[in-house]
Amino acid sequence: MEVIADLHLHSKYSRAVSQQMVVSQIAFWAAKKGINLVGTADWTHPLWLRELKESLEEAGEGIYKLKSKIPNSKFQTNSKFQTNSKFQKEKSVCFLLATEIASIYSQGGKVRRIHNLVLAPSFAVVEKINEKLRHFGVNLLADGRPTTGLSCPQLCELIFSVDKDCLVIPAHAWTPWFSLYGANSGFDSIEECFGKYAEQIYAIETGLSSDPAMNWRIKELDKRAVVSFSDAHSPQKLGREATVLKIQNPKSKIQNYNLKFKINYSDIIGAIKWDLNSPLKIAYTIEFYPEEGKYHYTGHRNCGVRQSPEETRRLGETCPVCGKRLTVGVMHRVEKLAGRNVKCQITNDKLKTHWIKNETQPNRPPYVMLVPLMEILAEAMNTSISSQNVLNEYNKLTEIFGSEFGVLLKTSLEEIAKISGKRVAEGIEKVRRGEIVVEPGYDGVFGTVKIWPESKDVAKVEEQGQMSLF
Repeated sequence: MEVIADLHLHSKYSRAVSQQMVVSQIAFWAAKKGINLVGTADWTHPLWLRELKESLEEAGEGIYKLKSKIPNSKFQTNSKFQTNSKFQKEKSVCFLLATEIASIYSQGGKVRRIHNLVLAPSFAVVEKINEKLRHFGVNLLADGRPTTGLSCPQLCELIFSVDKDCLVIPAHAWTPWFSLYGANSGFDSIEECFGKYAEQIYAIETGLSSDPAMNWRIKELDKRAVVSFSDAHSPQKLGREATVLKIQNPKSKIQNYNLKFKINYSDIIGAIKWDLNSPLKIAYTIEFYPEEGKYHYTGHRNCGVRQSPEETRRLGETCPVCGKRLTVGVMHRVEKLAGRNVKCQITNDKLKTHWIKNETQPNRPPYVMLVPLMEILAEAMNTSISSQNVLNEYNKLTEIFGSEFGVLLKTSLEEIAKISGKRVAEGIEKVRRGEIVVEPGYDGVFGTVKIWPESKDVAKVEEQGQMSLF
């Protein structure tokens, strides 16, 4: 049994987030993607918390599902994707209470901007944390991702004083502007950031611009999990990164459970904590190509300057065009903090998928890098992601093979070719084998994937303009 989890996303109450990010659409798209467990997002926001309570009921200790009768006003559909097929599986998707909290404060003569993912075991715990945040003057109505003046140790003190079973995970840990290791406002170590609570930081989130191999180079992460989630701002972006759990003890209490969910909160937290007594463990992570992330390389968007780590070491961190400081990319920051190189091994499964393993630390879960199915279809069909042909083909494939992850990871190329043709099957094979070209992202500009480098560029201006924030 596998549990595919995406625990970092946002609701319509967060800035720059699609109004389609409501409970029903999150559940619908989680099912369409093949995600079993999804974060609620934004439980600090009073209006969103009310919607969560109206829409969800407990399915196990700290795990929730859609109510059998959800108010019509809360159930939104998207006619472009909604069908009458077996795909209506929203109610099999389960939720865990998760939110992101921003801390902006001064430490060591520098302004720090750190985002943390917080997981909680119940609505009662959530309400107590929210009340304490209000006590500290935090305006919870202002944004689904509230901004506090609390330092990371103060935030941990607040959260753990309510319930020690909460989990704090540094979000998108390498993003230049808002993260633990961020070049512009972060720290050089977990201890420097979290102080006496450093030992209670059991995991970090990779973010879109880094992958596990980059994080394996950081010695202080040796005993911490590396997890990946989507940070989705629109339903279609769910699952672009995910963490997959599986049973680690075949004699455990959940060996016969199915995904109508009898797994509980403590099982999920135990897996993230690397608790050997937990019935679950992290099996692998699903990764965005880090080069596609919008902060992978160093650069300056306004001047069109982009530099690799080697170029940055040679040329420096000053923009050669305008003379201002460049936004230092994630790859360069990793190079700066890394205490070693790590030897990785690539193995292929029977479906020709590349799996990347850590030879230096074989106990580390492996990972696989994917390109979203819609991007593959758009390039294969020489059209834009938002075209009706792509939407039709996407619906057909996900209905026949169960989900997007079912298509990308579980289905033979021969079966895909029978449904969508050899060109689509070839594109999926190239992605599985890592035979693609990515022009790295920098300074807020997403990288560009080319599965067939020789093919003509397709106009994606409309799609990028609408979705770049998401």
